[in-house]
This record gives sequence, C-alpha cells and structure tokens, in this order.
Amino acid sequence: MAFMSRFSRNTSRSPVWRTHDDTVSHPILSVFELERLLYTGKTACNHVDEVCPGLYLGDQDIAANRGELARLNITHILNASHNKWRGGADYYEGTGICYLGIEAHDSPTFDMSPYFQPAADFIHKALRRILVHCAVGVSRSATLVLAYLMIYHHLTLVEAIKTVKDHRGIIPNRGFLRQLTTLDNSLRLKRRLAFQKFLPHL
Repeated sequence: MAFMSRFSRNTSRSPVWRTHDDTVSHPILSVFELERLLYTGKTACNHVDEVCPGLYLGDQDIAANRGELARLNITHILNASHNKWRGGADYYEGTGICYLGIEAHDSPTFDMSPYFQPAADFIHKALRRILVHCAVGVSRSATLVLAYLMIYHHLTLVEAIKTVKDHRGIIPNRGFLRQLTTLDNSLRLKRRLAFQKFLPHL
C-alpha cells in the first residue's frame, strides 16, 4: 500500500532534513486555510480508524468496547477526554492494556500544548497497537495524534493533517489549530538551527 511505504520512510528517529527554510516548500497556513484543508477529502469516520500503522484514532464507544479492543489487539490507550466519572485505568484492569488519561476539554480556550510532548512520548513508546480517543475522535485526540506526527515523524502540520485525513475525517477546534501552528513554527525553527549547525560538517 502506498501509504504504508510512504509512512515507513518517516519512522526514523533521525531528523528528516529539508531545505534551509521549510516555509518555501511547506508554507504555514492560517487557521482559516487549515480549516478549509480539513473540510476537503474524507470527512466521514468510523468508531475507529487506523490512521498510521498500529495507531488507531477513535471515539468513546470503541474505547468502551473491550471485545473490539481485544479483536484489534490494542495494547495501549490514550484518552484525551479522561474524567473521574467514566472509564479510566480501572476499566481496563485485567486486559493488559496500558492507559494514559488526559483531562482535556474540547474548547478553543483550553491549552492542549502542555500535553503535546507527554502524549507523543506515550504514543511513540507504545506504537504497536495503540488507540488514541476522546468523545468523538475528531478534535482532542486528533490534535494529539497530529502533534505526535510532527514531533516524532518530523512532518509539518499540513503534512500531518493530510496523513491522518487519508484515513479519518478530523476537525480540531480553532484553539487547537493555533496551538499546533505554534508547535509547527517551533519545530521548524529547531530543524533550521540544527541544519545550520550541521552544514559546516558537510
């Protein structure tokens, strides 16, 4: 499958070197432009979709279906809509599933950015059969998956969105899109500085 081979080329832990200025071939889009991109292509989604090899993005219904989780061989769950009244690590006791809960709110004013790195680390270390979910599986959990692809697979935000949208319709809220754009800018700057540092050794 074309997607599988394309994605496998990005799984290296070493940086993917681009031009000295990512903005030339990978421009940073405004929130409005990102929303237009999100509304193109696939907009439908199932209770769960495999958006990358071994990485599933889904909703609360699939997270509560222990039989389906077993069928998919899910070993790790990242819940971006964790709360003390529903589910949690106790629900998966005896299943062998490793659980991480993030009590995030699907609001443009909620700051998801402090969770980008911890969530990305959890996904990366668990990337065998992991489910990342929230209530519907299109905003909070999608935001964390996009951040993971940007941090560990060195994709720009636009590339990450296109990668996920090949398999599942997603629509992070505007606040999350702004936070992801800030992450995109930060990662581009780090790559640029690393590239400049690397140049004298060429």
